[in-house]
Formats: sequence, structure tokens, C-alpha cells
Amino acid sequence: MKLSQYPVYIQSALFALVLALAGYFFIAWTAPSLTPAILFALGLLLGGLIVPLLTRSPEPEVIPTTTLYVGNLPYRANEASVRALFEGFGQVLSVRLMKDKHTGKRRGFGFVEMPSDAAQSAQQALNDSEFQQRTLKVREANERKDEEEGSDQAQP
Repeated sequence: MKLSQYPVYIQSALFALVLALAGYFFIAWTAPSLTPAILFALGLLLGGLIVPLLTRSPEPEVIPTTTLYVGNLPYRANEASVRALFEGFGQVLSVRLMKDKHTGKRRGFGFVEMPSDAAQSAQQALNDSEFQQRTLKVREANERKDEEEGSDQAQP
């Protein structure tokens, strides 16, 4: 078994104990006139300084995600109803329905972010399906264009 499979606090405790004992024997060898309690305390202090250097928190697992473009949404649809529709195919990480900047009314399209495998099955099942009397268009979203690129191209 690998020590890295255990939680960080158990790894730290085991490292601290081993280093405290090693520090005890090392200090006892170099300064035999000290009492055993002081030797162990110095070993524990040495272990406490070294343990953070040797242990690391496990890195979170990165799940590949896909953002889907959902077009031809009814204007009365809200984030909760779209989320409920897509949750039938897997975890929904986010739902963003676009609104007009000036009027604040929905524009009839949005974006749903899901894990890639769930997004693919949702796309296949929901594209050209009916939702609140509208036929949905579900595609993988294109990358977002930088606003700087658009402003550079607009200038002569």
C-alpha cells in the first residue's frame, strides 16, 4: 500500500513520529548529556519542521467538461427549467441564459456546462427535441472570442 492513499493528517502524523524518533536518536548520538524527554521534544520539533515539506494534499481530479450551446429556447424558459432538462443526462455544472443588454429580456439561447460524456449524450438526445413547444438546437459551443480581437478588427 502507498502512504499517499491515506489522508494528509495520517501521513503527517506518521512522518512526524518517524522523524521524532530519528531526531531523538540523532540528537542522543550528538549530545548524550540531554534528558530523553528533551531529546524526543527536539526530535518532534525537527519532524514538525520537515513534515510540511514532505507531505502534499492530493490534487483534485480534473473532469473534462464541455459547454453546449442551446438555441431556440422559449423566452419563458429559466435556468432552473433548463437545468432540470439537462440533469436527466448527468451533472450540470452551470447554466447561462443570455439576455439582451438593453431590454433585459431573454434572447432565446444559452449555454450549459457538463462533464464531456454527459454533454455528448445530452446533445444527441436533446438536439431537435421539443421543449415547451419549441424545437431545441443543441450543439457544442464554439470558443468565446476575446473582446480585444473584435475591437482590433473593427478599427480601420
